[in-house]
Amino acid sequence: MQPIIRVHNLSKRYRIGRVEPYRTLRESIVRSVTAPVRLAREMIAGRGRDGARQEGERQMWALRDVSFDVMPGEVLGLIGRNGAGKSTLLKVLSRITEPSSGRAEIYGRVGSLLEVGTGFHLELTGRENIYLSGAILGMRHAEIQRKFDEIVAFAEVEKFVDTPVKHYSSGMHVRLGFSVAAHLEPEILLVDEVLAVGDAAFQKKCLGKMGDVARAGRTIIFVSHNMASIESLCNSCLLISSGRLEARGEPVQIVMRYMASELGADGGIRSLVDHHGRRRDSIPIMTSITLQSDANEPVGSMRMGSLLSASVEFSAAQRIRPFLGICLKTAEGMPLFAVSNRWTNDGADSQPTMTGTIGCSFEWLPLMPGTYVLDLFLGDFGDPYRVLDYIVEAISFEVVPADLLGTGMLPRSTDGPIFWPATWTFG
Repeated sequence: MQPIIRVHNLSKRYRIGRVEPYRTLRESIVRSVTAPVRLAREMIAGRGRDGARQEGERQMWALRDVSFDVMPGEVLGLIGRNGAGKSTLLKVLSRITEPSSGRAEIYGRVGSLLEVGTGFHLELTGRENIYLSGAILGMRHAEIQRKFDEIVAFAEVEKFVDTPVKHYSSGMHVRLGFSVAAHLEPEILLVDEVLAVGDAAFQKKCLGKMGDVARAGRTIIFVSHNMASIESLCNSCLLISSGRLEARGEPVQIVMRYMASELGADGGIRSLVDHHGRRRDSIPIMTSITLQSDANEPVGSMRMGSLLSASVEFSAAQRIRPFLGICLKTAEGMPLFAVSNRWTNDGADSQPTMTGTIGCSFEWLPLMPGTYVLDLFLGDFGDPYRVLDYIVEAISFEVVPADLLGTGMLPRSTDGPIFWPATWTFG
């Protein structure tokens, strides 16, 4: 099977800071006629074409040597921080802008939704813009007419379909734009952050429609900062960083790589020897803490619902039978829950020791995406009512979105920091 999109060494350069003066037609003609003489003078002065071009300007590479293939029916996610080059790449694929070097080969009809109302003529009505967009895609009038009612119903603009779109709200713009792009059946659909606009109900409809488009065998390239949507919709993913293709692979792995590099947190391991959060009356016994998730390596970020284990190393001046307490809090300092083997008597009969490691595991972390911190306290079963060492905000970590419900949707972050699935019955 041949790729439907081939991108080879694609680069896009923008020049910043140069302002072209206004010229009349006569001045432009004279300037073009005298250009060879002017260039010769610049060469004699030791300044070539590139030097003249760069005077008073600087260059920015939005894309640099990007190469990848997309197969028919593939749903490809594009992720990366703002300014990484994702939108520029879609604009090149949409033929809105030309690359500075390299090439993009596209074998199929392209529909795109890159910005709210992209491609709409503001003076035309919604009805006229639907037919115009279809014609631009190369569709016949009969094809557009067959889909017209479905497009209008999905966009929920029945009352305004004969109103000029310049009077539409931003929500109406994006609903109609997405509906046109998704219903007119292009072989390739390019979508850039459409879920960033609109209410929750519209976002759910968009996800459902893109799922239908994917199941119909059409190719989708989807840019989003909603990681749960990327995991739900896409079967492969690209990570773009500073205009370069950094990684490609399964959405879960690429999302975790992106979140780990962007969020950082404490990197999953932290020394506690000189920790600023140690309580003044503490005996400095705890020396380090390590966080791990599904892999056996320190991690500073983890997916929703994944395993979390915390291991604390200690070194005491005398032998102890240690107990450890962990309080998990939000970044704002609100306690969520606490655990301790002091309450369960695990380890109460262990042999006393001066050094060692004590840890615990949470098999399923019930947290919404966000930043969290751990408070630690350590004591001795020989005097279980006394805490020897206490550290506030010993380490922080990030919980990143995951498609735990299989729908690409999550509760609102304003509903609280705890995620808990429920079983539903209907009578």
